[in-house]
Amino acid sequence: MPLRDIFVTVVVFGLLPRILLRPDIGILLWCWLSYMNPHKLSWEFAHDFPFAMITAIAILCGVLAWKEPKKIPWSPVTIVLVLFIAWMFVTTLFAMNPDPAWRQWDKVWKIQLMTFVVIMVMTTKWRINAMMWIIALSLGFYGFKGGIFTVLTGGAYAVYGPEGTFIYGNNEIGLALIMTVPLLRYLQLITPYAWLRHGLGLTIVLCLISIVGTQSRGALVGLAAMVLFLIAKSRKKGLLIVVMAIAIPSIVAFMPDTWHDRMSTIKTYEQDASAMGRINAWSMAFNLAKDRLLGGGYECFNIRLSFLLYAPNPRDRHDAHSIYFEILGEHGFVGLFLFLLVGFLAWRLASSIIREAKRSETTKWLADLCSMLQVSLIGYAVAGAFLGLAYFDLYYNLIAIIVLSKRLLSEQLEISGDSQEEANNRLDRETRSFVRRPVKAPVT
Repeated sequence: MPLRDIFVTVVVFGLLPRILLRPDIGILLWCWLSYMNPHKLSWEFAHDFPFAMITAIAILCGVLAWKEPKKIPWSPVTIVLVLFIAWMFVTTLFAMNPDPAWRQWDKVWKIQLMTFVVIMVMTTKWRINAMMWIIALSLGFYGFKGGIFTVLTGGAYAVYGPEGTFIYGNNEIGLALIMTVPLLRYLQLITPYAWLRHGLGLTIVLCLISIVGTQSRGALVGLAAMVLFLIAKSRKKGLLIVVMAIAIPSIVAFMPDTWHDRMSTIKTYEQDASAMGRINAWSMAFNLAKDRLLGGGYECFNIRLSFLLYAPNPRDRHDAHSIYFEILGEHGFVGLFLFLLVGFLAWRLASSIIREAKRSETTKWLADLCSMLQVSLIGYAVAGAFLGLAYFDLYYNLIAIIVLSKRLLSEQLEISGDSQEEANNRLDRETRSFVRRPVKAPVT
């Protein structure tokens, strides 16, 4: 009997009526389906069933009927993100590879739509923290599993993600786990239970092992940058420094000679065919962007014409394997500028939140949250230079959480006269309503 298939189906369809009343619960389910992909771990009818699409439709219906205010806090981050989405639509109209480009656009606009739904719906502390738990544990599951796999096999085989997903490849799951470690650290900082902190600490260590076990050179570079910023941005640095000083060298020493040989090619990239193929693709993207203001559109790296016209070696067709050159080739210099500007503005916004939130005990959690989100963004920015996940929904959801954090901080400053006890009572009422009834619009 396909127990996994039945379990996922019962969970999703059992929650659908609740989602129509509480779309925030739908966002949590959607995150579980998008990041853990539990249906991809089954083998029969649930494996290819469109659970995420059904959940998204239920969320949108729930949002339309919801009594809470549905507002997007417009800021430089959200405005530039909308401009970036609009520009990607324009480049798709003139894509060099039209049919695959429109299929890719169909995926991208849905990701961006859900990003703005998250901004409209996940407007409270409880909702944001619940979303962080779901995302971190969903991806952390693969880090936990991959870490054990690496230890049991002596690092002889590369770690991969669930087949048929964004994070299937070893490079992709490596990037996802790099972004997940800071989220796990945030949960560790806010968790009052010692046993849970220890469990999260074990998960972090196994995620580090799993990242190394992907045998991805780009992930190794991103891991180094992420760990440095994790130490710099985290509270309680002393214990973290000790753990990382022991864990990282031990993991590297544990890996077999074949792993060390592969990682050593970072220094001698000019002798590595894969690295040279990437450089050839990057050169093609640069030349293409110089020639075409709109770039080549989605999937321009997958056609021979673009390499024949713009690559130094026309016969060496290769994927971008870089978020920056992927955007440059597909959307030109304007698209790359907008993409970088979104990340820069999100970083600036997070920094301003950290400065303000540190001043009060009631908002200190926002400082911890945005600090760890910045670490995750650094991991994405560095590892993404060598890995092609420019449209990874986790990146855009983290930006959405930064925007929401600014909104929550502003609201907290406006109601600073409320006592901590009153704030806790509001949180308790919302938590209980998860199992009882929809939450009414908050009174400000």
